[in-house]
Amino acid sequence: MSANEQVLNYPIPNDAALDPPAEWARLRAECPVAHVKLPSGDGARLITRYEDVKAVLADPRFTRRLTAPDAARLSADGGGVFNSDIAQIIPDGGEGHQHWRRLVGRWFTAKRMAALRPSMTQIADDLIDDMVKRGAPADLKASLGFPLPVYVICDMLGVPAEDRDRFSYWSDTFLNLTRYSKEEIDAAQAEFFEYMSGHVAAKREQPGEDLLSELLAAGGPEQGGLSDLQILVTGMGLLVAGHETTANMIGKMVAMLLADRSRWERLLDEPALIRTTVEESLRMDANAGVGLPRYLPVEAEVGGEVLPKGTTVICSMAAANRDERAFANASEMDMTRSPNPHLAFGSGAHSCLGQALARTELQVVLEVLLRRLPSLELAVPVEELERVEGLAVGGLRTLPVRW
Repeated sequence: MSANEQVLNYPIPNDAALDPPAEWARLRAECPVAHVKLPSGDGARLITRYEDVKAVLADPRFTRRLTAPDAARLSADGGGVFNSDIAQIIPDGGEGHQHWRRLVGRWFTAKRMAALRPSMTQIADDLIDDMVKRGAPADLKASLGFPLPVYVICDMLGVPAEDRDRFSYWSDTFLNLTRYSKEEIDAAQAEFFEYMSGHVAAKREQPGEDLLSELLAAGGPEQGGLSDLQILVTGMGLLVAGHETTANMIGKMVAMLLADRSRWERLLDEPALIRTTVEESLRMDANAGVGLPRYLPVEAEVGGEVLPKGTTVICSMAAANRDERAFANASEMDMTRSPNPHLAFGSGAHSCLGQALARTELQVVLEVLLRRLPSLELAVPVEELERVEGLAVGGLRTLPVRW
């Protein structure tokens, strides 16, 4: 059977926590638009080359309308944030989507992130204080990776941080493709929706200095703002996206740097490399999850192949980020790489709105860890690190460290 005829199970099984599956290189070379079977059993096409992924993400013909009757389901029960009817409340494209991005994006500018840096640094210092008091070995993901972005996004949305455990469960039901039944997913989303409904109503009564209060103050659609339902769904989406992806990336980034001790030592000697190291860690992330699904309501060509109307494609940014056509020595971690046009945050009109926030959090984590725990090291062999299975967003189960 040729590579073009083979149907791969997707996500592609891979035991290594930090290394990519060997199939990525083969697919980029021989079958850049591959046939895959999703956890739901539905078929889709997997895109793995850099230029193809970038082109699809920038092409408005490839939509996010994954609730179309003939769109592939990611999971058997229709779970996962991508198939949620709730997610469809935000305009999918065109001027409506750009208007939403302009309103919400004011809270994710580089200037705002610079203003948040001192509070992020204090949060990181406090969390490391607690971790050190409890003693080594410690789980860096649970002690720092998860709580820091939760505290930050809760503060931005004016949400009590003590509710973070509830957010963790709700996020997991949105993003896990295999763990929960449809009944559990529906119940969790209903709870989350009810929680945010109450929170938005409270913000309307007593506004604060937070994103949701500012969106409410802008007025409704008639005044150029958003509806209450759109604001509510925006809050839900940001709570999920604003902590789950970064929490996982913190663990993966630190693991990459500690897996080869010379990388950590170099950062200790040259802290000016923190920014480019964060970007290279994002590029090197081989455990990024499912990737971005897109639905094709018309016929279109990708990678020299004509895809029929009704095709669902999965854009693997992680595979594309290892493409030798786009990056010299793509399989090597170059902490000085610049420019670094990786696709970890997507591309085009739907690129990640919170990428400035994620970058700032990752930089702050490195700054504080290098200052506070220069002797940090893995507490287990890298071969014993385990992936979290089933998540639309990839991560490590734990990150055991000592110092």
